[in-house]
Amino acid sequence: MPTSSASTTDSAKSATGGVQSLERAFDLLERMADAGGEVGLSELSASSGLPLPTIHRLMRTLVACGYVRQQPNRRYALGPRLIRLGESAARLLGTWARPYLARLVEETGETANMALLDGDEIVYVAQVPSKHSMRMFTEVGRRVLPHSTGVGKALLANTPDAEVRALLSRTGMPAATEKTITTADGFLAALADVRRLGYAVDDNEQEIGVRCLAVSVPDSPTAAAISISGPAGRVTEAATDRIVPVLQEIAQELSVALATQAPA
Repeated sequence: MPTSSASTTDSAKSATGGVQSLERAFDLLERMADAGGEVGLSELSASSGLPLPTIHRLMRTLVACGYVRQQPNRRYALGPRLIRLGESAARLLGTWARPYLARLVEETGETANMALLDGDEIVYVAQVPSKHSMRMFTEVGRRVLPHSTGVGKALLANTPDAEVRALLSRTGMPAATEKTITTADGFLAALADVRRLGYAVDDNEQEIGVRCLAVSVPDSPTAAAISISGPAGRVTEAATDRIVPVLQEIAQELSVALATQAPA
């Protein structure tokens, strides 16, 4: 007879048919990321509901593999090996998104982008440029602060106000242009507009003369948004009424595509 049942071992199958220890390890990594990248064992135990011995065993394995590191203060932080995985995953996400961004360009005539929230910053992971001679370029890999971008508003629209205020406090909300929102209350009001309207606007806030319309990708495996950007003279209020439904439709289709990338 075995000394313990399969349901209580780390190698046991989970309710989804996967390996329980792997599911628990990835859950802990995500909880660490949600907590800002550094936590103590007791915090992980409280948030996950797992016993301390189990968490300690999983963290010891993650430390040995380089995905977690133990700080001098005995707390645990996300490790540097995750950077390579994240960069590779972001590139793949951009590759999967490109056909949808190309359709967005065809249907709207403007440059299409995909962006993620990475820590306190927005990072652009894919772009398909407009065919217009006057068009907007955003370098893939470029990082900007969320308060001055349409994609930033779209990504933060459903984040609790307290978390948004904490992020804005860390970034400082510097003004990119005279139109940039530079107060937490003003930004929270803009997020309320995003929730009400179903899309976000950057109206000359990142660059004078440029307007951007953005929506989040629903149920994306990592928080993502797509957008179009172009000269303010073309991305007018009238154009917004035409472009937003296209953005929302393609975001929904991209969501379905991303969900099918992983095997069932």
